[in-house]
Amino acid sequence: MRPVRLLTGILTVSGWTLMSRILGFGRDVMLASLVGPGVLMDAFVAAFRLPNMFRRFFAEGAFNAAFVPMFSKRLEVHGDAIGFASLALSGLGLVLLILTGLGMVFMPALVWLTAEGFAGDARFGLTVDYGRIAFPYIFFISLVALFSGVLNAAGRFAAAAAAPVILNTITMAAMALAAFMGGPVVEALIWSVPLAGAAQLVLVWLAARRAGLGLRLVRPRWTPEMRQLVRIAIPAALAGGVVQVNLVVGQLVASQYDKAVSWLYAADRLYQLPLAVVGIAVGIVLLPDLSRRLKVGDDTGARMALSRAGEVALALTVPCAVALVMIPLPLVSVLFERGAFGADDTAATALAVAIYGLGLPAFVMQKILQPIYFAREDTKSPFRYAVVAMVVNAVLAFGLAGSIGWIAAALATTVAAWFMVAQLIWGARGYGEVVRFDVQFHRRLWRIALASSLMGVVLWGAGGALGPLLAIGGWRWLALLALIGAGAVSYGIAGQVLGAFSMAEIRGRMRR
Repeated sequence: MRPVRLLTGILTVSGWTLMSRILGFGRDVMLASLVGPGVLMDAFVAAFRLPNMFRRFFAEGAFNAAFVPMFSKRLEVHGDAIGFASLALSGLGLVLLILTGLGMVFMPALVWLTAEGFAGDARFGLTVDYGRIAFPYIFFISLVALFSGVLNAAGRFAAAAAAPVILNTITMAAMALAAFMGGPVVEALIWSVPLAGAAQLVLVWLAARRAGLGLRLVRPRWTPEMRQLVRIAIPAALAGGVVQVNLVVGQLVASQYDKAVSWLYAADRLYQLPLAVVGIAVGIVLLPDLSRRLKVGDDTGARMALSRAGEVALALTVPCAVALVMIPLPLVSVLFERGAFGADDTAATALAVAIYGLGLPAFVMQKILQPIYFAREDTKSPFRYAVVAMVVNAVLAFGLAGSIGWIAAALATTVAAWFMVAQLIWGARGYGEVVRFDVQFHRRLWRIALASSLMGVVLWGAGGALGPLLAIGGWRWLALLALIGAGAVSYGIAGQVLGAFSMAEIRGRMRR
């Protein structure tokens, strides 16, 4: 994949992901407005997090890290890629059916383990009920992840990136219909989750068939290929499990405080927007590309792909991080504060947004650095690093909760993310020059940071000038757009002048 194709792939995934995240953000705004922080929203957040937690543990983390490089290499050397993928599909499907059944039976235990603070109040029973409805989503979405890996490895990114749009469209429609009919909004929302998962699976299955990558169900067999897949996947699954433990730690801390689970969820959705659009998109495109290049010995191309992906990611992410730190209150108040979401909720959520903003570059860098290891089928090193980050997260979250309260969960997440990045950079040195960022990357990195800092000054000044308008009903949306526009223009100008990026170079690549 040439640099231009890499950039095109990133833009394709980013475009669909942006649409999905905007719709998802609309879903969360509707939830905050129609339901608001409290018992029902806390219960939904904790229940919806369960299938997503196991999905990242089994599919997106473990399976993608192990499956995509192996499948990509079979495509590259014209091996039996479809047979390998079909066997993986059948084995994963069987495991997921068993897991789904066990999860629904032992749902009270899962809720207690992930939100122990709910025990003894109305949130616990509601979360158990909601969890049993939502948990089958893990079956559908994990198979979606496998089909997405097949499509991504073949260089077809659109359908897999578009699948989450279906989830957010269906869930928003369910809430809107329930509100219009005067029915229970949260119940409509939770029932729409497994329905949306099934619809996503149909989309990527049809896309794979049209691409000539039709997989079939076969009898699961313990072949040498499956043994190798599991051997590589287990450390990745453990690493994914560590990441999910970090989320559980944060939820355990937050569940001890009224409304804190809802506040952290709203803040998480805000910083996840740039993380998904940039970081996750870059990682999705970069992993199969690095795997193919290293397979054929294209060391120069691998280093260039890694460096250009890093440039694109940081040029888009660092200014977003600065914005989250500088103007969290205007962002949260305009986007969320209405209906059941009050001023106190805005202040609490904005604090969490600013802290998550400090960690945003680290979250994105993890998505760029991990493919270095996964492309070489090394999943053990990221697992070891994730364990260290987990210990840091747990010590800070529980240790600081007594003095600073629920916000310790957000602070611990950010600090642990930077620990993870430091370890990934240090560990990659053992792979030599092939997987290190090149001179151009390092030359542009400090320019990106300086241009983003200048943008931060502009945002601070513009925020003060537009402050009165940000508090006035119909004007606040226009004021926020003006504020974001001022930041974007100032960053664009500063970046061009300082040489952080070149618009002419980007346009040239897109034309090619």
